[in-house]
Parts: sequence; structure tokens; C-alpha cells
Amino acid sequence: MKIKAVKFRRDGFYTQPFAFGGEEGADKFDKDIRYRGSLQNYLIDTGSEVILVDTGLPAGTPEETPDENSVAYTGKDICSYMEAFRALGYKPEQVTKILLTHRHADHSGELKSFPNAKIYVNKDELSATELQGLDNIVPVTFSDGAYYNFPECQMIQDGIYLIKAKGHTNGNSIIVVEMDGLFYMIHGDITYVDEALYEDKLSVVFDDLTAARETLNRIRQFIRNHPTVYCGTHTPQGYENLEAKRVMDLDNPVPPCWPKSTSHSSRHQASMSARSAATSTTLPNTTVCPSTTCLTTGNVPAASVPRISSTRHNFTRTKMCRRN
Repeated sequence: MKIKAVKFRRDGFYTQPFAFGGEEGADKFDKDIRYRGSLQNYLIDTGSEVILVDTGLPAGTPEETPDENSVAYTGKDICSYMEAFRALGYKPEQVTKILLTHRHADHSGELKSFPNAKIYVNKDELSATELQGLDNIVPVTFSDGAYYNFPECQMIQDGIYLIKAKGHTNGNSIIVVEMDGLFYMIHGDITYVDEALYEDKLSVVFDDLTAARETLNRIRQFIRNHPTVYCGTHTPQGYENLEAKRVMDLDNPVPPCWPKSTSHSSRHQASMSARSAATSTTLPNTTVCPSTTCLTTGNVPAASVPRISSTRHNFTRTKMCRRN
């Protein structure tokens, strides 16, 4: 069995208030800290089946135009999702199953492009606009009971599990693939950046904040008890973790870049050593920090970060909206 990243955007960013501010409030975090961003979904080749986890943005989705006030930026197009999929050597007709983490367009955009696939999705997502008009959906009821400390799961096949993970959306799910003694957790948007996992922070995008906290608690507990490779959608650390088979160590994180002027600096720089190099989109009045995992701005006034409904992503211009 093999897991591959389907990479279609690069050189994005997510600000610390956006990535960390779900519970304490965006104003409690440093608006001048920007973490690396990207967009990728995942493909599981079992040898007998080709299974997708999410299907990217719809073809033709324009790039955002970021500026110093942008709270998040998904990045520059590498190519379309379907071009990235085909570049891995597969044809749409080969895909037999799609495991959908949640309804958002950067995860469900090309569901209609795979004619032979059944789409497995939490039944609580079925009313979503993005899922209308599809006749190949398999509503998942999580009838296989608990998976370790997660109360509800559905076994897709031996070693591949779809797990209920409510919070980011009401029908949010994660996928765990057991392979070669490791647990590959493909999680959609439990966190936007790995730094939020290490710091135990929720983003400002959620349907149910209480459920999102419960889910993150379970994920951190699972990671502490099982060798877990954490594969996200919105950070290059997702595919870097996959390609390096990097087991997450919550007590020894891959370090972010903390400006020396912030109160976080002394606390984090004392315990972290740089282990990965970053490539980031350079905006006006920004400084790229070498050998780190984020981009920090200079003295740039940034707009306060709003609470964002998870109904849709509109990162560069969002209205004040929060769902509990």
C-alpha cells in the first residue's frame, strides 16, 4: 500500500490569529506571524484499488490576491487538482472510492470527475450544497464502533478507517491508514498548520467549537499513544511528514519561526531547534525567515482577524461570523 500527496497549490500562508484563535480569540495572538501554507489532498494505492481522500478545488477556481491584511492565503497554483492527480500516473476511471473529510470546496471540488468511484461521507454532511446532484454517495453511519479512543468509526477495508471527527464541520471526518507499523492520519482541517497541533490550538473556522475541542483532544491523545504521521491539507508539513514518515512528537515539535520581539519567542526558541527550511510567498514589508516553517511580517498593520463560519472559505475578505 502507498499513500501519495496530490499537490496543487504552494507558497501560501496562515496567520497565527487565524490558525490559533478559535477558542481564546484572534486578538490574543500575533497577527505578524504567518505560517507556511499549501494545498494538497491524498491518494491511497492499495495495489488493488485507488482510493482518494478528498478531491481538491474545482477546476478554474481563481487564486486569491493576498496583501498585508490577508488572514490566510491558500497559495499559488501549481496546476489544477485533476492535473496533479494525473501527474501521479492515474486515470479517473481507476478510482474506486473517495473518502471525503468534509464538504468544503477545497476538499470536494472534483467529486464529479471520477465516474467509477463511490463517495464515502459522514451522513451529517449530506445536506451540503457541494454534495447535491451526486448519485454515487455512500452515507457513512460509523457502524463499526470505536477505533482506539475515537468512539465511532467505519472500516473501509482492512487497515483503512473513516473516523467521526465533528467540529470543523458538523459532518467532519478523519482517515487513518495503518501501514508498516505507523498510523497515517489524513485529517482535512483539524488544524490548518502543524504548529497549531503542537500548541493545542483551534482555528477560527468551525461549526461546533465544543466538538472541535473534543476532537483535537482525542487526536492529541491518539498521537501520544501511537506512532502517527499527521497529513494535513493546508500546510506543506502535511506532505513533508508523509514523505519523511515523520512520527509526530508533541513534546518536540518541528519549530516555527517566532519573532524575537514577541512574548512567545523566549518560550519557544529555547525548546525548539530549526529542522526544516521554508519557502514562502513574499509580501510587501515582509521578512522570510530561513530554516524555519513560517513567514513573519515586518511593521505592517494587519486587520483584526474575524471569526469565520465554516460554511465556505473566503480567506482574504471575510465577514464577522461565528457558529457555535
